[in-house]
Amino acid sequence: MQAKINIKKLHKNALVPTYGSAYAAGADLYALCEAPLTIAPHTTVMVHTGIAIELPEGYAGLVYARSGLASKRDLAPANKVGVIDCDYRGEVMVALHNHGQLEQVIENGERIAQLVITPYITAQFEECEELSQTVRGAGGFGSTDK
Repeated sequence: MQAKINIKKLHKNALVPTYGSAYAAGADLYALCEAPLTIAPHTTVMVHTGIAIELPEGYAGLVYARSGLASKRDLAPANKVGVIDCDYRGEVMVALHNHGQLEQVIENGERIAQLVITPYITAQFEECEELSQTVRGAGGFGSTDK
């Protein structure tokens, strides 16, 4: 399934997101920086992409880690998954966190995250006195382990 998503370059050197393969779910987001950007261990840096997007109503953009950056260089979005609402028109930024012990350098044009466009449901929350019963009930974390 494909959807047309309007992209606005906020800087002439910004790169439009691209898919790495025909069946990739996430489109790569690219860093836009005037000079190499150093991320110290255990710190977060806001990385510019230089783009803004127009998502259709009922869709959100989810910003996920790139598996290679996360597994090989300990770099991933600080908030684990960033959410871009369909009414946001500002620059797409990635809060990139260095989970490792070594400094990491991001170069201009480097792939820093991936963007997944997905539909969402808005809930109408209704307060009630009781919830339906289930086998699990109120069992929390690890409660389904046998």
